[in-house]
Amino acid sequence: MKTLIKKTYEDLSKEAAKIIKEAIQEKPNLVLGLATGSTPIGTYKELIRMHREENLDFSQVISFNLDEYLGLSADHHQSYNYFMYKNLFDYININHKNIHIPDGMTENVEEFLKEYEKKIREAGGIDLQLLGIGSDGHIGFNEPGTPLNSRTQIVKLTESTIKDNSRFFEKEEDVPRFAITMGVQTIFEAKKTLLLASSGNKAEAIVKFIEGPITSQITASILQKHPDTIVILDEVAASRLKRRY
Repeated sequence: MKTLIKKTYEDLSKEAAKIIKEAIQEKPNLVLGLATGSTPIGTYKELIRMHREENLDFSQVISFNLDEYLGLSADHHQSYNYFMYKNLFDYININHKNIHIPDGMTENVEEFLKEYEKKIREAGGIDLQLLGIGSDGHIGFNEPGTPLNSRTQIVKLTESTIKDNSRFFEKEEDVPRFAITMGVQTIFEAKKTLLLASSGNKAEAIVKFIEGPITSQITASILQKHPDTIVILDEVAASRLKRRY
């Protein structure tokens, strides 16, 4: 695991976008795993700039999103489908046939979960997976206690995650209680993972994830064993680390 500490969120975002850009230039048909939430927005803005000003070409890129709320339609303003189009896909030249986002309205959940895993395999696996981290150390929606060998699944969100995500909704009661998410093992199988964290409310999770034991209580901790993981932090998120890497 390689840890980079940047002074500001803007610096963090630029570094992450640079890594993604280089991966696309090296492999134009990159299979790219994508995350939502507030942390990657700066990275997506920088990728849009690179597309417009530096001709970064997404035409062959294949994308798979980590997760989606169960029960939200693709056009719901708080769905992750809506988020991805409004924060990235509407502004780059990605082929929409190459975009894969879990369907929060699927009627046959078990079949959908198997099909999502199958599509990832058929694409050759994820080359680069972008990740955030929850304040309780989760990746995707793999809450504390999720088995580290889990595959794409339906999960019940914890109260801390519901509270964290309530800032995106009018009120906490509006936050869905269940979600579809790539499993911990599904994420771990990406050839390269890129985890971003910014702000003080992530500092405790970061020190547990990087310096603590590998445990299902901190699902991000599995990345300690990953052969190619880069963690990019701003100074505040890195503030509790005992060792600087």
